[in-house]
Amino acid sequence: MTELLGQPLTPDNPALWAVLAGAALLLTILWLLITSVRRAGQSARTAELLATQMGQITTRVQMLGDGQQQLFGGLTSVTEAQAQQQAQTLRLMEERLGQVTQTMSDSLSSTARNTSQSLGELQQRLQTIDKAQENITRLSGDVLSLQDILSNKQTRGAFGEIQLTDIVTKALPPDAFTLQATLPNNKRADCLIHLPNPPGPIAVDAKFPLEPYEALRAATTEFEAKEAARQMRTAIRAHIRAIAEKYILEGETADGALMFLPSEAVYAEIHANFPELVQESFAERVWIVSPTTCMATLNTMRAVLKDARMREQAGEIRKALKQLHRDVELVGERAGKLETHLRQAGEDVSGILTAASRAGKRAHRLDNFDFEDLAPEAGPDGPRIALVPDTPKLD
Repeated sequence: MTELLGQPLTPDNPALWAVLAGAALLLTILWLLITSVRRAGQSARTAELLATQMGQITTRVQMLGDGQQQLFGGLTSVTEAQAQQQAQTLRLMEERLGQVTQTMSDSLSSTARNTSQSLGELQQRLQTIDKAQENITRLSGDVLSLQDILSNKQTRGAFGEIQLTDIVTKALPPDAFTLQATLPNNKRADCLIHLPNPPGPIAVDAKFPLEPYEALRAATTEFEAKEAARQMRTAIRAHIRAIAEKYILEGETADGALMFLPSEAVYAEIHANFPELVQESFAERVWIVSPTTCMATLNTMRAVLKDARMREQAGEIRKALKQLHRDVELVGERAGKLETHLRQAGEDVSGILTAASRAGKRAHRLDNFDFEDLAPEAGPDGPRIALVPDTPKLD
């Protein structure tokens, strides 16, 4: 058994526990003393450090005070500079505001003038628009009148005749055509153009199949389109046959006639969608023309008429040329005589110049003599005066 200070080391020994407790208390006190000594040393160092830091803080506070004074002076300078800058800025702003005010005043004046001018121009344009509106209103009335005219077959026929008359009178001379001419078969053509033989006079008749064309344009279904096309074919065929029967007379007229359509749209529709009608018109020798193609055809006829009239007047032209040749010969003869006269006149002028030259020389010699009073010499005819040469003069 283990013993300590003569006492056995057993858990149930009170003395042992008392010794252990005393030793533990002694160690605790010793530790506390050591800790207190250490803390006292640390407190002294801490106090020294605090004193040093207080000194540094005092120095910094002093520096901070100096800095505050410098900052106050700087703030004063900045305040003064800012006040000066504000005053300068206000002055510049006043000047700028004055310039802006003047600029705005000039701009407003210019804008007012431009606005006044624009209003004047706008008023003129409004007046022009009012006039145009009046023209449109009048044109609308004219269009309605035209619709009324075209809605009636008789007035529509008169419209086509008037348009045909206008084109023919512009393209041909007055004696080259006859309006509303009556043919030997007592049929009346709207126009008969007097072409030479061949081909002979050619008749022109105006037709205007408006109803079938409008029905064709207004068709919305396939049935309506077919029905309108059938009506168009029927109307055009009837016109072609009527012209061929009435206005193509063997031995009296040309071997063909013209059907005038006063609408380019109808003419284009026939040639675009009804080529069989065009072929039938060729077979019947009826040529379908529009205002444009009619003008071209008439210009060609004008050239034919001019050529025919030139051939008819070929004898007169030859006679006129013969007379012109004789006139040219007479001019040559008279020019030769004039040349002879001019040559003789030139010779006469040359002789006159020669005589004048001699007279001038003699006058110059006479100018070098002096006339003096001399004793008259007796003679059978009375006293005479001697002509003595003058002494030459020295310059």
